Amino acid sequence: MAITIESGDIGALPERQPTGLFISDLDGTLLRSDRTFSASDLASLRRLGDHRVVRVVATGRSMFSFNRVQTPGLPIDYVVFSTGAGIAEYPNGKIVRRVSLEPGEVCQAYAVLRELRLDFMVQRPIPDTHIFGYLALNTSNPDFETRIALYSRFAFPLEDNITGFGPATQLVAIVPSDRAPEALAAVRQRLSDLTVIQTTSPLDGHSTWIEVFPAGVSKSRTTEWLAARLSIPRERAVSVGNDYNDLDLLEWAGTAFVTANSPDELKQRFRVVASNNDAGVSEAIERWLKKGMRRQ
Repeated sequence: MAITIESGDIGALPERQPTGLFISDLDGTLLRSDRTFSASDLASLRRLGDHRVVRVVATGRSMFSFNRVQTPGLPIDYVVFSTGAGIAEYPNGKIVRRVSLEPGEVCQAYAVLRELRLDFMVQRPIPDTHIFGYLALNTSNPDFETRIALYSRFAFPLEDNITGFGPATQLVAIVPSDRAPEALAAVRQRLSDLTVIQTTSPLDGHSTWIEVFPAGVSKSRTTEWLAARLSIPRERAVSVGNDYNDLDLLEWAGTAFVTANSPDELKQRFRVVASNNDAGVSEAIERWLKKGMRRQ
């Protein structure tokens, strides 16, 4: 694993010590199904700024993909992107921390995914995470094919020899839902020295994406690093999510909510707010502020 931290103080800070940290997932949480933002959610995020709360979006998207859906004037201070592999100031886009897989780790993960006959991508290091090579080992995988089509300008078939690829941000295997439990268990067993994260496809809402990162990479680890730099205790952090790749962040934050469109397993464990289409983020913010930003 290679970690790069840019020199200099991180910016986008309030004039006085922040009073808290608010972290929201993007797809299925802050972003509505029509790829727009709720006016209520945006207003509540602005209100957090008035309370000197640092606002973060934590997403599995690359910065390139995030920039395709973000709206001008989005009232946030940081973006934790690529599931924690990077963090950038907002709106200036300055990357302040990035992590990558070393070439040897890329070769190791490539060999395992290939042996398991999964369809997968290998993504270039930050900031070029949207550029990826792919290996298709199955005759039909619609979600995999959709992602390649969406990024056709940046996607290229991988040669059978991966040794020349160099470092990477992550590998992503896209697995139909009926194969997902078995494939996920096998990848986690074979790559126990790396981080393997499960997420529901943001494209078809059914397939499982199995994402392989360097050890220790996650939304919560990167958010914890940011909180330490800002001198914000964990107890003053609140998170909102909707899927399995938010689980570690939900467990880390002093207060956690999930939207109504989350899997039942998450809704049984965390406080539930309205869905992403019904301003669930705003509800979480208002409930947190009403309680004085304390653990509820």
